[in-house]
Amino acid sequence: MTYTNTERAMDRVGAVIVAAGMSKRMSGADKIFAAIDGAPLLAHTIAAFQRSPVIDRIVLVLAKARVGTGIELVKQHQWTKVIAVCAGGARRQDSVGEGLKRLGDIEWVMIHDGARPCLTQDIIERGLEAAQESGAAIPAIPLADTIKVVSGDSYVVDTPQRDGLYAAQTPQVFRFDIISAAHRMAEDDATDDAVLAERAGHKVKIFPGSSTNIKVTTKEDLIIAEAIIKSIAKRKH
Repeated sequence: MTYTNTERAMDRVGAVIVAAGMSKRMSGADKIFAAIDGAPLLAHTIAAFQRSPVIDRIVLVLAKARVGTGIELVKQHQWTKVIAVCAGGARRQDSVGEGLKRLGDIEWVMIHDGARPCLTQDIIERGLEAAQESGAAIPAIPLADTIKVVSGDSYVVDTPQRDGLYAAQTPQVFRFDIISAAHRMAEDDATDDAVLAERAGHKVKIFPGSSTNIKVTTKEDLIIAEAIIKSIAKRKH
């Protein structure tokens, strides 16, 4: 089952929200629809793009079993920018590819993890601005912890310098033709979309991410995300 809103015209900036994972570290719970501050986690993520004045259209990619639930969520909240809800693929990049197919005629695309519900408007706007220079930009924050390279039998084999090491976040922003071509060329697995752009020969610019733009992977993260969302809401009022 696929939902498509055909009333949207051709637009300039689209967003693909990817939430087709299996929540393996949540002890059987579905993190995407877990309640945060009275609403499903995913609702907070979608709402950030719905509110953004720079976003024209949104495609939501879910696990096949959750597509119906996603459609009902979109209808309940009347998110007018959501033009499609579809099933993902076996790998993250396959799921992103399904989303890209449904965006239509746009110039820029933001690809975002559905499990990052604390996204702020300034990150969305900074991302689009940063991507103008090279056609590809990602939010990232410098690593604060000491990093260890560990062997298969759990021994430290190296301690790289932190200088120049960053933790990548989403939304990752690309000119649509660049990332579409990079996905078509992809053969090996990729942990994020920037890797595919890099492999295709494109320079990827870094712009400032945020320590509050967390990805929910455990039940403890749900508590942290709720606190962040409540804090953001207080600052607005």
